[in-house]
Amino acid sequence: MSDTPSLPLILAGPILRKTTSSELVLWFVTSAPIVEGEFQLYADADQALIYQASLSSQPSMTVGQHAHVVCAQFKGAFPANVALSYDLIINNQSLVALMPSLLYVDEVRPTFRISHKADYLLHGSCRNPHHSSKDALIQADLKVEKQPLEARPDMLMMSGDQIYADHVAGPMLDAIHQVCELLGLKQETFSDAPIANSQALYAHPRCYYQRDRLLPSYIDDSHWLSRWLPARYSPIFSSRECENHLITFAEFFAMYLLVWSPSLWQLINLDRLADRGFQHGNQPLAKSDIALWHKEKHEIQQFVAGLPNVQRLMAHIPTYMIFDDHDITDDWNLTVGWEKAALDNPFSKRIIGNGLIAYWLCQGWGNEPDNFGHELLDLAHRFAQSDHQHNQSHDDLIRYLYHFEQWHYTVNSQPKVVVLDTRTRRWRSESRMNKPSGLMDWEALIEFQQQLMHQDKVIVVSAAPMFGVKFIEALQKSMTLLGQPLLIDAENWMAHPGSANTLLSIFTHTKTPTNFVILSGDVHYSFAYDIKLRFRKSSPNIYQITCSGFKNQFPEPLLGICDHIDRAIYSPRSPLNYLTKRKRLKVFKRDPDTQGERRLVNSSAVGELKLDPHGKPQEIAILTGEGKSIYFPPTQESL
Repeated sequence: MSDTPSLPLILAGPILRKTTSSELVLWFVTSAPIVEGEFQLYADADQALIYQASLSSQPSMTVGQHAHVVCAQFKGAFPANVALSYDLIINNQSLVALMPSLLYVDEVRPTFRISHKADYLLHGSCRNPHHSSKDALIQADLKVEKQPLEARPDMLMMSGDQIYADHVAGPMLDAIHQVCELLGLKQETFSDAPIANSQALYAHPRCYYQRDRLLPSYIDDSHWLSRWLPARYSPIFSSRECENHLITFAEFFAMYLLVWSPSLWQLINLDRLADRGFQHGNQPLAKSDIALWHKEKHEIQQFVAGLPNVQRLMAHIPTYMIFDDHDITDDWNLTVGWEKAALDNPFSKRIIGNGLIAYWLCQGWGNEPDNFGHELLDLAHRFAQSDHQHNQSHDDLIRYLYHFEQWHYTVNSQPKVVVLDTRTRRWRSESRMNKPSGLMDWEALIEFQQQLMHQDKVIVVSAAPMFGVKFIEALQKSMTLLGQPLLIDAENWMAHPGSANTLLSIFTHTKTPTNFVILSGDVHYSFAYDIKLRFRKSSPNIYQITCSGFKNQFPEPLLGICDHIDRAIYSPRSPLNYLTKRKRLKVFKRDPDTQGERRLVNSSAVGELKLDPHGKPQEIAILTGEGKSIYFPPTQESL
């Protein structure tokens, strides 16, 4: 890495976010403040400039000496369902000149269309940079490249785990630290922590592959045997792969730049630690860690090679996002006991808060900018401008985000898209501290129901499947009964009686939609279910469609075993269904058009959904990281 590297002007993005006839939102990060800039919108048919607006007056956030986040929101009257293109002129430099690789063949500028519909969606979740599977977003980009504009997807819906903050490869963590240095990202100090500040963390001998020894623990007295057993300490961050867990705000933010853009990778030396003899903090890495480093480095290099495609895709297709656990940490708000332990510890509260700040800046802000008012922006500016020796503004921003209740949003298309926050408004168990919380509390579920009233069709985005694989849910329940809900993330909609029954009541309400399509991810495999009410002739049509992950898979042969048992004991006519909370529902499991009898597809993939004018699926498919399309045709029983 050069001593005086020349930073690219655009570090990440542009990502096309919200697009309506009255509002356009673009997100990007620059290495220099925008002294003079302009957004230009063209009618692509005759290349006529139809709208222009200053960039220098757009909301932005300076988070480092060379890092400026811009969430540009343009309001006006924009034509729908026609070819449009855009350019950014930043400090007298054009986006097209700066980033020609952003364009598809024969494009002059990035093209897009504003669609009032949501009848063709790309969707999915779980993009782990160092997983051995291929990045399915690359294949999505290659497909969009061949499609005429009018045939492109209406949106890309990313339903969680856009980053893996709790499962970071060693080479990725070193790349993150190089970005922190290159951009002069904010430093911070800690209280009640084994390190004093971010610089001490980066220099600590346990910075790589041993961070689990720095992360906080708590006395877990929630187990039913705890009254007779000695007190035991449990880690707050209990992910099995948390040896490189992100801690500082700068680390969280840098990872977003590195997973969405190739721009900074040209300045990254992935051999930096190897060149130092794998010494860090005067302590050599263990031999096993060195071997793992080389394996992870290979996967990271493959990941980086595909980033130009991912960047190009998100510059052309309106992209919406919502968080799930790994965007912050594995057990995020899983139980009330975990929440209490995490919030009572200043160090863990800071780590989770840093993840929330980075999520807001890089994901949440662009979904619905109007949800984030002046109070939040003022707190964020104070945080950005504060000296790292003074924690008050940092803590004030985290405190605000902990109590923020507008992460959810809707896309007012046809059908309406309702995106749920299933992480921060939990229905907490009142009986046991270590019992799983409901994914949404009663108030949040009632607000959800209000969004559905008098709609004939709707798309619901829930990070975790509302109707999952019953046998796997039964395994999760058994772990809960044994007092170990964190062991296999006993986290599903049916795990909490209150939220489960309220959710099922919503589906049976007569004034809610005729056609529900539920899009989910989270589980690292893909499937599709058709669902009917058992005891009602005019049953709504419910479709649970799950695609996960973009770059992740479930362990084999475990998934095959679970799939086989689930098919054997939980068929639609199985009497075991009457022992579950879903006894009012009949679930028909679609068979993918693959060889064999498996209904769960274990491949990295991006989901493709096409709906008819009534909101019923015309085509349910996944496009795998290998470029193969797998379809889920309807069952004869559910037709």
